[in-house]
Amino acid sequence: MKKIGRGIVRYFKNTDLLLIGLCAVCSAYSVLLLCGVYNSGMSIIRVVQMQLFSSFLGLLAAIGVSTFDYRLLAKLWKLYYPVAIGLVVLTFFFGEQRTETVDDRAWLPIPFLNMNFQPSELLKIAFILTFAYHLEKVGEDIKEPKGLLALCLHGAMPVILTHLQGDDGTALIFLFIFACMIFSAGLQLRYIIAAGILAVIAVPVAWLYIMSDDQKLRILALFYPELDTAGILYQQYNAKIAIGSGGGFGEGLFIGEHVYVPEIYNDFIFSFAGQAVGFVGCMGILLLLLALCARFLYISRKSGDLLGAYIGVGLFGTFAFQSIINIGMNLSILPVIGITLPLFSAGGTSVLTLYLGIGLALSVYMHNREHLFMN
Repeated sequence: MKKIGRGIVRYFKNTDLLLIGLCAVCSAYSVLLLCGVYNSGMSIIRVVQMQLFSSFLGLLAAIGVSTFDYRLLAKLWKLYYPVAIGLVVLTFFFGEQRTETVDDRAWLPIPFLNMNFQPSELLKIAFILTFAYHLEKVGEDIKEPKGLLALCLHGAMPVILTHLQGDDGTALIFLFIFACMIFSAGLQLRYIIAAGILAVIAVPVAWLYIMSDDQKLRILALFYPELDTAGILYQQYNAKIAIGSGGGFGEGLFIGEHVYVPEIYNDFIFSFAGQAVGFVGCMGILLLLLALCARFLYISRKSGDLLGAYIGVGLFGTFAFQSIINIGMNLSILPVIGITLPLFSAGGTSVLTLYLGIGLALSVYMHNREHLFMN
């Protein structure tokens, strides 16, 4: 028992207590908001219980992952990356819709447990680790077409898979993670310019030949709100009413009734926060997420090797872009594409996998302490 006690003390002396603390506060805040949603009759108690359980289990998983050297985990990519890809491929055959309000069949059922999980969330963490390893191995060859092409093929795989799966929101997040990480590796200006030109060309092509009528309407409705406030814009219309009604300090978490917004416990948890705890409560969410993103960049910058630096950037990209897109959806600045608010939205798979990523950040921190405290 003494050895175990000393081991626990030693761990907490060496780990990043600030990062753990920020994550714990986010999860506690999320559970509190979900209790308010449940009290309003807009979710079931199982949602609250699952969030509490997933957050606790996720924190333990993060601590467990952090005890392994991230360099070793990266070298073992042949063990977990094919599994992560394979699970996503299985959704093409056995995938289920999480609810009737979503179109993509991105969830796999867990036998005998009456539960499902989203393999693409696990693929995000596997991709960050393997792509960071790939970037480190390529090194200066990123300046050569051959090396860059291999990286682009690596990045394209999860984007294409999740797009074909019908989950364009997650495909977009993969694209943002890829862009952040490859840019941080020192991508030359000529390639950035070429990518910009291709993006400009791709926009009209995507509009004409790839995007569905429903996706086009979601974008057009942002500029012409009168198009369909009772249909495609119903979520965002109600979300704006909810956020606006909260004022500076909100109407209270447990007042009994709140404005109904579909998926309010998931993608639109921010709208509930706006009404329940007001502008001040929403700013608290923003500051917590901003602090997490800043911490990932700090760990990246202070890492003793490129692998750790790229992992930090990948996690920054995940949290930053998911937060921007989700909050943009809630404020009717961006179209609804089914992106969760990291650590706040209800969802066992999302919470657990994000904590696995946090475990990687903790591993980078703990195995680079000699660099973290240098000038």
